[in-house]
Amino acid sequence: FTLNGYVAKSATRGLRLIVTENLGGMLADVLVKPDGKVVVLKSQPPFRPAWVENYVAADLKDIFAEAPEINSPVRVISPTHFIIERLAYKLELRTVALQPGAQPAEMFEGKSGGKP
Repeated sequence: FTLNGYVAKSATRGLRLIVTENLGGMLADVLVKPDGKVVVLKSQPPFRPAWVENYVAADLKDIFAEAPEINSPVRVISPTHFIIERLAYKLELRTVALQPGAQPAEMFEGKSGGKP
């Protein structure tokens, strides 16, 4: 099935990902602090909080890491195209729009419902 997502990267290398369904409902909201700590702000079925923390956040870190893990499940096809292959799933990601520039600091404070 198809999902949409919005990713924001802070100047201090924090990450915020919001995953939505096709009709716009939020399925997951996760914050990865600059020190690597993961905060699951929201998760809705089919995304369980542990799954968001252990897989979604791990994939997010691998995609945006300066030096990905040696055994990373992420394959970079191009700067805007990634394939993630794990035992339980295969995911193809494409970046379709970029909005460069500073992101609001409150987006990385750990409150659910932010808009990247």
